[in-house]
Amino acid sequence: MISTSTALSLPPTNEILSPRLPQDHSLLYSSSTIRLNTDLVTVLLIDDQLIIGEAICRLLAQENDISFHYIDDPAQAIQKAISIAPTVILLDMIMPDIDGLMLLRWFRSHPATYDIPIVMLSSQEDPQTKANAFTAGANDYLIKLPDVVELIARIRYHSKAYNNLKALSAANANSRLQAKQLEQTLKELKMAQVQLIQTEKMSSLGKMVAGLAHEINNPINFIHGNFIHLHNYIQSLLDLINIYQQEYPSENPVIANYSTEINLDFIIEDLPKILTSMKMGTDRIREIILSLRNFSRLDQADKKAVNIHEGIDSTLLILNNRLKQEIEVIRKYGDLPLVECYPAQLNQVFMNIISNAIDALLDQEKQEQKQITIQTEKINTNKVRISIQDNGPGINLELQTKIFDPFFTTKPVNKGTGLGLAITYQIIEKHQGNIYVCSEPGYGTEFVIELPLKVD
Repeated sequence: MISTSTALSLPPTNEILSPRLPQDHSLLYSSSTIRLNTDLVTVLLIDDQLIIGEAICRLLAQENDISFHYIDDPAQAIQKAISIAPTVILLDMIMPDIDGLMLLRWFRSHPATYDIPIVMLSSQEDPQTKANAFTAGANDYLIKLPDVVELIARIRYHSKAYNNLKALSAANANSRLQAKQLEQTLKELKMAQVQLIQTEKMSSLGKMVAGLAHEINNPINFIHGNFIHLHNYIQSLLDLINIYQQEYPSENPVIANYSTEINLDFIIEDLPKILTSMKMGTDRIREIILSLRNFSRLDQADKKAVNIHEGIDSTLLILNNRLKQEIEVIRKYGDLPLVECYPAQLNQVFMNIISNAIDALLDQEKQEQKQITIQTEKINTNKVRISIQDNGPGINLELQTKIFDPFFTTKPVNKGTGLGLAITYQIIEKHQGNIYVCSEPGYGTEFVIELPLKVD
């Protein structure tokens, strides 16, 4: 069946011009069912002579599975080819405005048409012309007007090859997609494994800290609470000794000898200092216990609005024994609002990053002061930024893309697990935030964390 729009009036000519081309110079032959398979054939003829279009149109008229399109303006050829997606292009070698070989090169350079089979049509049969066509990228070469059997055979051959190529490309793309999905599934499985390890680790740590904090906190509170009474009692005894010395200035030899033996004057002077030192010690222990509770947040498993600076300070206090090794911590805290987060997990992030910074600084030998700079700021109405920077050896560029991968570590064997930064990345992602690293070998490393004020 021939599908046409408005017929184009042409001068009388021989029988080959019937049936006529429509006004848009396009005739569409199709089967009753459109099949998106390797049997689909769509032909686009590009020729400046309408009579050639009529002739080839007639040659293909009985082939119901072939869709035929014709265009006589080569300037519109690529746009037409993109719109109809032909499986074969029949291209005239010689046209007045644009040379066929030039148009062929355009087709081969355009990503939408570079692999469509192109059959060159020419009235010349010399070897050099054919060689030029194949050099420019032609798939085939026919003399105008070709024999109908040969024309249809070549059209079907190139169409089938092209459709097979598209099917293979689609299959390859599908295979790559499946491989990518499998890789993503494997990555998610590894992350789930990391999360399970972290959950078990934090659970065990939480139980240990809870028991330890409870066992230490009670006796320390008892001692701390009795210091005020102890201080008062001792002060009363010292006052009593002072009164005795004033009321009985003549010393008993026994008392005088014993006072000299025990160095009573030194005891009277040093005893208040001892009480003050002991009170400072219990204050320190209570501070450490409070920091442990703040770090683990055992009673805050859900989201809670917290002070980020308290979490950082608690982490630094826990790491204080390592920081004393000639590492200076510089705090540049901004005015931050409370941040809604999972406090225990966020403190784990600070612990991982600061611990890595300490390791990097301790592993290098440098004369200058080793420093860790922690800076916080509010960057807009709903985000805060935390920067943790060291002046250590830095990280090579090729390693920076891998440092958040599970089980990847630059530390020596049996020193690093490769889980710390992977867990860190996962926690920040859970908080709907971002984390990235800026580093240059020899100039230190900076981890930047951006967090929303509220987690959905």
